[in-house]
Amino acid sequence: MSPVYVPVFQPYFINEKHILIVFAPAGDNRPYKAPVSLSEKKTERAMYIKRGSTTVKVKESSDDERRLIELTARIPFDDRINQVAKLDDLNLRLMQNYLKEVMSALYEESTRMPFSELCRHLMIAKGSDELLRPTNAGLLLFNEHPEKYFPGARIELIIHANKVGKDYTEKIFTGSIIQQIRDVIQYFQANVIEELVVKSPNQAESIRFFNYPFQAIEEAVVNAVYHKSYERENPVEIQIHPNRIEILSFPGPMPPVNQAMLKKQRVVARDYRNRKIGSFLKELKLTEGRGTGLPLIHRSMEENGSPPPVFETDENNAYFLCTLTIHPLANAFLGSQVEARRDEDKVLKINYMTDVNPYLRLLSSELTVQVRDAIKQNVKGTIHEILSYCLEPKSSDSIFDKIGLYKNTKNYNRHIKVLLEFGWLQQTTPDKLRSKNQKYYTTELGKKLIEIISEDYSGETFRVPVSSSSIASIGYDKVLHVLEIEFHHGAIAKFKDVPLKVFEEFMSTAAKTSYFLNEIKGKFDIVS
Repeated sequence: MSPVYVPVFQPYFINEKHILIVFAPAGDNRPYKAPVSLSEKKTERAMYIKRGSTTVKVKESSDDERRLIELTARIPFDDRINQVAKLDDLNLRLMQNYLKEVMSALYEESTRMPFSELCRHLMIAKGSDELLRPTNAGLLLFNEHPEKYFPGARIELIIHANKVGKDYTEKIFTGSIIQQIRDVIQYFQANVIEELVVKSPNQAESIRFFNYPFQAIEEAVVNAVYHKSYERENPVEIQIHPNRIEILSFPGPMPPVNQAMLKKQRVVARDYRNRKIGSFLKELKLTEGRGTGLPLIHRSMEENGSPPPVFETDENNAYFLCTLTIHPLANAFLGSQVEARRDEDKVLKINYMTDVNPYLRLLSSELTVQVRDAIKQNVKGTIHEILSYCLEPKSSDSIFDKIGLYKNTKNYNRHIKVLLEFGWLQQTTPDKLRSKNQKYYTTELGKKLIEIISEDYSGETFRVPVSSSSIASIGYDKVLHVLEIEFHHGAIAKFKDVPLKVFEEFMSTAAKTSYFLNEIKGKFDIVS
């Protein structure tokens, strides 16, 4: 190859056979020329490209050659080294969750191999051993707060109550881009998508349809996150109107795709942004790639009986807007009956404990009784006991003493490892998994879960244990707006007319004693 190119090699032993896997990530000095022939007598070299499933030799002075030369010394943004971040900014738990989900052999090895080696295997870090740093793709996929490095790495969702006016609510989704995608999709499933039934007097069978087909929304959201530019500060914007959903990302598609091509059901794009990110999303089955996204949205809308989707950009390809229109029968025949049925008939189902996390990221005031009940029914066993006990860091030995079980691999996987994977428990030294000083503590998500599963709707206020030098537990009655505080010396104080916002701030702050003295004591009347 010219210039010199070194691929990544990884040997495997599968089914009693030695297999060598060769990875060919995008090189830093592309484009490359390969020998036209393996014969030593022929020294001619040429560039090659993939066109569909065929490898094609690039002709001299062609448009293909010009486009390849434009890539000289240009590394894709998602594959560049991030000079600001450090290797420790990559989250081992998120990486292991990914490996487990895609059933990679690296999952078991990840608990034993050095962290730097794991990052190299996943190709999310580059550089010498002394200056090994994460790539932009690694930070976007495996960091809980990528917005620290990329201000546009978030999704803003606006829900409009009316077709016009300023009556709207806004939600912002952060976290790794994988988590953002799943949280937004979970929100749509729980709050927007609904199967509707219309009975017609002229036929025996009822007409069944969705106001919006799930597959179209999922594909549109993934498409926006996958293909946006993270060099810009513009987030993905999702507007939910009474009659349509608009998903906006910046910039628009890469040439030669333009507005005219977007009007076709099949769009063939030669270039994509964020190919590295795309490869991870494909492994997670969140996207297929190969230009199937827009046709899939078309097909799912058509199969549901919905109007066709509309894809827009401008002459400069400065933005990409996907508009999904609500099924016409949802408005024409049901009208206000749809809104009435949503509260009466819709039953929330949480099938897996991982489905709980999107709700834990909402404010307490946004959690309905229905959501809370579903969470409480799904989260059982020793979870509450362990999370409450680990408000301050505890060793695994003390945790097993607390729940009355023997310490072994089976019990560790069932009672501690699963909480680490869900993000409810965290290790004090995650880079040294086998450290003798390893301890475990409850995360903010875990604390939110404790708050929810500790509640009882009988009217009695249940207090949640907290970590504080003077305060033992805190409770709040959302009906009477009474804040209840238990101190370590045994006294219990109740304050009336306390807004829910004050309670939420009180629970979220680390300096609870200071907050009590400055924001509660003397400002709210004590219940006599």
